[in-house]
Amino acid sequence: MLYTLSIVLIAIICVVLIIVILLQSGQGGGLSGGMAGNVGGGAGNMVGARRTADFLSKSTSVLGGVFLFLCLMANFLIDQGPEQGSVIQRSTGFEQPAPPDFDQPSESAPAIPQLPEDNGSDNNE
Repeated sequence: MLYTLSIVLIAIICVVLIIVILLQSGQGGGLSGGMAGNVGGGAGNMVGARRTADFLSKSTSVLGGVFLFLCLMANFLIDQGPEQGSVIQRSTGFEQPAPPDFDQPSESAPAIPQLPEDNGSDNNE
């Protein structure tokens, strides 16, 4: 339940973060430049280009920090049951193999080939 709530919050923050980033402009032509330049009179002075740019910059930083925090917390909130393996392995009835017992000798052939034993005969003849 808590994991689902954190995922929903992460999705909402992602959408808001995308909107805030797209409103910004690198050279003053975004929302901050448009509001201050096109609105005449007192409203243009009240919501200046500098204040809007500062607000968008700070909100991007705050939203990014909250996004990172929620992503880290969602990792710890995942319900981990006693089941092991993937969903596909559990649905097909695949059983997990037993862990190997390293105390027992290996049943496979050695990786290095063995030299034939010398019977005492001389091969120089």
